[in-house]
Amino acid sequence: MTFDLSILFIDEHLLAVNKPAGLPTLPDGYDKAAPCLINLLKQQFDRVWVVHRLDKETSGVIVFARTAEVHRALNIAFDSREVHKVYHAIVIGAPAWNEYTIDLPLRSDGDRRHRTVIDRARGKAAITRVRVVERFAQHTLIEARPETGRTHQIRAHLAAIDLPLAGDVLYGGSATLINRTALHAHAIEFEHLVSHESLHIAAPYPPDFVQALRQLRGR
Repeated sequence: MTFDLSILFIDEHLLAVNKPAGLPTLPDGYDKAAPCLINLLKQQFDRVWVVHRLDKETSGVIVFARTAEVHRALNIAFDSREVHKVYHAIVIGAPAWNEYTIDLPLRSDGDRRHRTVIDRARGKAAITRVRVVERFAQHTLIEARPETGRTHQIRAHLAAIDLPLAGDVLYGGSATLINRTALHAHAIEFEHLVSHESLHIAAPYPPDFVQALRQLRGR
């Protein structure tokens, strides 16, 4: 399988790409020869540092540092919640609200299927702010802004309020509309660590996400 990498932003300090769905960010622990984003980038650039990750099935914008100094600064910015991530997701269901805050503690690897689960006693604090972007007959296009960075946070939170992502069979979604989890990292917003300019880096939808929306719109 080959992957086309679209560069969304690049300078001597930062690199942002539009990650294709199906490509893991880091090497697979069971198949180290399988393609992964970091290794593909290392073939084109001298060196890049990983700051955050996207699930294998999730498409969209992901940012890397190009120097050790920027890597340290970006890690601090992420930990301080100075980096804002915007996801778009197609969910199954029709919420009664237009905006909602999901505040449910999460515990990773919490059941036999290795899912992230709601755990009010032992889970870590997790907040996701969501709003409706577009409504369809049995699906909804949702914008999700996670304020914390727990594993599978958006997937687990939306499933917990009975809005599983289309294609996300692990969390109760159906694969009839799209053949992978319908989650796209749409944009990332933060202050450039060197120039201090405000950055808003957006990633266009991939073809399968576009096709799913066209089908829902009846086009």
